Amino acid sequence: MKAILLDIEGTTTPISFVHKTLFPYARARVPGFVLDNLSDLKFEIEQLVQEHETESGYDREFRPESANSVSDYLKFLIDQDRKSTPLKAIQGMIWRAGYEKGEIVSPVFNDVPDALKRWKAAGKTIAIFSSGSVQAQQLLFKYTDVGDLTQFISNYFDTNIGSKRNESSYAVIAEELALLPGEIHFVSDIPVELDAARAAGMQTSLSVRPGNAPLRIDPVHNIVTTFDGLD
Repeated sequence: MKAILLDIEGTTTPISFVHKTLFPYARARVPGFVLDNLSDLKFEIEQLVQEHETESGYDREFRPESANSVSDYLKFLIDQDRKSTPLKAIQGMIWRAGYEKGEIVSPVFNDVPDALKRWKAAGKTIAIFSSGSVQAQQLLFKYTDVGDLTQFISNYFDTNIGSKRNESSYAVIAEELALLPGEIHFVSDIPVELDAARAAGMQTSLSVRPGNAPLRIDPVHNIVTTFDGLD
């Protein structure tokens, strides 16, 4: 194993932090942020227009020139926990201000810092694959409750490369890391993501952490409750 590929939510960081801290923080600030930055969000808004065109659960008009309309759709996507690439990008921009002001601090599980240090010292590549934007990932690991952990992480991947549930996304990651899929170990709390990674040829482990959804079936993936001993 030459690389460790990690999910964030439910793997390195409690799910509750994402749903009870990050999402509400961004949702409350979406209207003001969009109003102040509408002209600078052209790329993300174009993506939202395309997403809205195939939307089945939102019956309101989407007007890209209206800050209120854009904000309303973003809040809907947040409430749906939609893995929307433009939403994640905008959330990352909002979170940046919160982290830099000291209003947000990311908790990580106790075993995470030592594991990152151990893997790095052993010469392993450490990478992140999350539905949150690359910017949001970098912020989360920079402003943790144990200090800046970005020094240990070499690569970050988000849904711009594809869905976490698609086998092809993991093939792209392996190519980007210049490794064979079998040389990469992916750890996530979502079995269907692990299924996709395994189909691409990666080694996989299912993260079972406090606050994660209970297992309903016997998993086919190796189970880990801590990174201790995961080498």
